[in-house]
Amino acid sequence: MDTLLINILDPKAAKLLRDLEEMELISIQNPDESGFAFVLKKLRSNSDSTPTLEEITAEVESERAKRYAG
Repeated sequence: MDTLLINILDPKAAKLLRDLEEMELISIQNPDESGFAFVLKKLRSNSDSTPTLEEITAEVESERAKRYAG
């Protein structure tokens, strides 16, 4: 099975794709309902602030120092 990301430029193409789905030749999934981007967006919405790159780097370096110190 191949997975493709398709940008639909003409509404007629969307109808053709829905017809193919009805014939059970393809399966159409809405990317907003699942996937990594959705989960990431949901997690970020629960946080008051997103850490900066510097804060993330400092945390990673701190954990590495703890791990390799002993």
